[in-house]
Formats: sequence, C-alpha cells, structure tokens
Amino acid sequence: MTEVSSDTPVGSELASSLTVRPAFILFLEGEEFDAALGNLVTWVEDLLVPVYVGEHTSSSPWCTRWWLHVDAIAYLYSLWMAWQEMTSPTEGMCAPANWHRDYLQTAMTTLRDSSGPFAGCKPGSHRDKRPMVDAIAS
Repeated sequence: MTEVSSDTPVGSELASSLTVRPAFILFLEGEEFDAALGNLVTWVEDLLVPVYVGEHTSSSPWCTRWWLHVDAIAYLYSLWMAWQEMTSPTEGMCAPANWHRDYLQTAMTTLRDSSGPFAGCKPGSHRDKRPMVDAIAS
C-alpha cells in the first residue's frame, strides 16, 4: 500500500479537503455551534422554506421554530451540506437534480411526516416534545 503524506501533491490535496469540510453540527459546541446554526437558519429560511416547504397541514407539518427540534437540525444540516456540495460549480450539470432526488425528497418526507419531528406543531405554534421524554424518564 502506498503511503500518502501531506508532502505529496495528492496528500496535500487530501489534507486540504479534510480541513475544509465542516464538522457535523451535532458535534459542535458554543460559538462554533451558534455560527453553524446561523448559517443553517439563513439557508433554511431564505431558500428551503420559500421554495420547498409549501403549505403546512396536519398530514404534512412544518414547525416555524424548527431549530428547537434537534432531529430537524440534524436532517436540515445534512441537507444543507449536500446542497453545498451538489450546487458547487465543480459538480456536473446533473448534480442539482441528484440533490433533489437523493437528498431533498428523503429529508422532507421524513421531516414532514405526520409522525415525524414536527408532529403536533401547527402553523405559528411549536410543540415541545421534551417534556414527554422527561416525564417518562422520571
């Protein structure tokens, strides 16, 4: 097996690509988490919601305070990370279509399922699920 070090062109390219990738939001804390969440809020509120969310119904809920759902943060951050990669100018012309098929549809189906993270949330109204978990744990 050939050893790759940061001194070789391939190694330095690999090292560079590894340091550029953002850490997954659930592994971040403090200011790093706040900055990542701020970027996510901007993307979700300025692009995802106006273009892809549509009407809120009991069978297809959306929480206007989605950032209070940790599972939604995880799904949406994953979706945003894929968006960053798939809409890059270096990607092929089919990449945005692949993002829709492979990432958007799956994430939105899960998020907006009537038993998903936003179950019980209504337009303009957030339902916190944590008290139920706390009550079961005690």
